[in-house]
This record gives sequence, structure tokens and C-alpha cells, in this order.
Amino acid sequence: MVKNIIHFPSDEWIKIFKEELNKSTAYQEVAKDWEGDFLFVITPDEELKKETVFYIDLWHGKCRDAYLVKGEKTAKFVFKGPYSNWKKVIRQELDPIRGLIRGLFIVDGDSRVILDQAKAAQELVNTASKIPVVF
Repeated sequence: MVKNIIHFPSDEWIKIFKEELNKSTAYQEVAKDWEGDFLFVITPDEELKKETVFYIDLWHGKCRDAYLVKGEKTAKFVFKGPYSNWKKVIRQELDPIRGLIRGLFIVDGDSRVILDQAKAAQELVNTASKIPVVF
């Protein structure tokens, strides 16, 4: 488990997220059939002035790659929403699937595939919530 407090969003955070996700047996089990990469886009709001984009490559319960995107990048799925909503997700105050259904997040890509993987999405959140962060 991570002992230092990490700033979110940051390159350090996404690297630790990858490490923690790859240690999670719960994630490995529920995401064993998942194949696809994501761009997690954190859009500016009152607290965050600049858009931040994370790339994450998820494959059969493992995170093959994860980093802060500098420049252009494409992925099978884009999960996009304002910083304030991302904070709620990490604090486990907002389920990302419910946020998607309620229009608090936008998905580019087949959202049905994501909805079918709700348990995997929840384990992503569970892992993210275990990383001590400062916003």
C-alpha cells in the first residue's frame, strides 16, 4: 500500500494506480474478460484549470500501461468528465457507471461494453480510492 500522499491528477498518481491495480486480485478476477484501453479525460472546472488526460491499457485483469498523456493519443474508449466528478469517484461518493447514466461523464466508444463491465469499473474505483491523495 502507498504511504505517501499523492497529488491528483498527476503522472505519479497514474503510475501508482497501475501498480496497485496489478496487485489487486479482486480486479484480476472481475476484469479477466476485459480487453480495451481508455483515455480518462479530466476536464477543467473551478478547481482545475487545465485538462488532464490519463492513458490506461487494461487487458484480462491486468494494467499493461498507464501514464499522463502529453500530446495526442487515441484509445478504444474515452471516459470524460469534470474534475469535481472525478474527485467524487475517487472518494467513492459517485459510482462511475451511475455518473455515466446520469450524464455526469461522457463516453466515446461503445458504452454498452462498459456497462457490461460494471464490476470491473467498481474495482478500478476501489483501487483508486486506496491511494492517499491530495486534490
